[in-house]
Amino acid sequence: MSIEVLVPNLPESVSDATLITWHKQPGDTVTKNENLVDLETDKVVLEVPAPESGVLSKILKEDGAVVVGGEILALLEPQAVAEGQKTTETSPEPEEEEEEANIPLSPSVRRLIAENALDPSIIKGTGKDGRLTKTDVMDYLHKKTLQEAQLIVPSDKAQPEAPKEAEKPAPSPAVSKDEAESRGISNLRPEQRVPMTRLRAKVAERLLQAQQNAAMLTTFNEVNMQNVIDLRNQYKERFEKKHHVKLGFMSFFVKASIEALKRFPAINASIDDNDIIYHGYYDIGIAVSTERGLIVPVLRDADQLDFAGIEQSIVDFGAKTRSGTLTYDDLKGGTFTITNGGIFGSMLSTPILNPPQCAILGMHAIKERPVVENGQIVIRPIMYLALSYDHRLVDGREAVQFLVTIKECLESPAHLLLNI
Repeated sequence: MSIEVLVPNLPESVSDATLITWHKQPGDTVTKNENLVDLETDKVVLEVPAPESGVLSKILKEDGAVVVGGEILALLEPQAVAEGQKTTETSPEPEEEEEEANIPLSPSVRRLIAENALDPSIIKGTGKDGRLTKTDVMDYLHKKTLQEAQLIVPSDKAQPEAPKEAEKPAPSPAVSKDEAESRGISNLRPEQRVPMTRLRAKVAERLLQAQQNAAMLTTFNEVNMQNVIDLRNQYKERFEKKHHVKLGFMSFFVKASIEALKRFPAINASIDDNDIIYHGYYDIGIAVSTERGLIVPVLRDADQLDFAGIEQSIVDFGAKTRSGTLTYDDLKGGTFTITNGGIFGSMLSTPILNPPQCAILGMHAIKERPVVENGQIVIRPIMYLALSYDHRLVDGREAVQFLVTIKECLESPAHLLLNI
């Protein structure tokens, strides 16, 4: 009797998913819990494991299909383990193929390989334990493009010394190989049309919603980060030794934001039709840019976390993001969001609201600038801060004072306990 491979139950907020890539084809042998196919939703990529060991007999949903929870994706035919072992022993080639198939690949890498019809076994991985990374695949594609382009560019070595060939104009000796390759690539003028990913489409929808449905304004301020930097440099080694996690800047901003949210509860609220919902808890979203698009993991009850708890949660989110294991529970909800464009070199920007939240804090790059202290011009590490807010709920006075509170907490961080 055939075994059905089903779409797993989707969260209540998700109605369907898009099938990205099959990792097995009809006739392939699969083992229990081996990933068969990737499904993309609005927020995360779901892996569908094989319910039992056997042979994939039939695929019912092809790449790009939109599926719902409980729908049948494929059929498996049971197969005795002994038969599979016997086949492996008598045929060395399938053993090699199986080993290659077991190379751990992230969803983004698998997608790149599928889209470009590549063999992952011929690409050298630079990740941990030889794991392929997206950079490895992109570098391979780039080199492949250069090689293909080089075939188009004339080469001195490829030209025979026959008189007829000598009459043809030869490339100038002053033109380097790199320049020739560059010219060859520029003449190709490639284009590629690909469908927008579910995550990218959802981000676009929410950002457009924020601009259309909110009276969004942004207020700015600057903060002298000298005291935070000095405090961090003074205690970072002891902090890491005790808590086994590095002390970063984000924990300072989370703590300062919570203090400001407690003083101005309207900024921790949201609008639901004609009602205002004041949240008595502090779930802080940390905006993260990923290969698939923007996601916002949420620190639950961030006011109950110490500096080490905040930093460890951020590290865990980073690991889950790289491995593609973020869950809906990691992403849903949130009462306030912090985004850090400074890691990309942004000096100043106006962040867009994350609905239904009514405010978002934007961090930027720390730059040394001349400032006046006690009548003297001195050089200090300065960061510009931006707070975008929904003017329907938050008045300008509250927004400005909220940002001033964050500035005061960061410029005098001694009262923000480090628990060391």
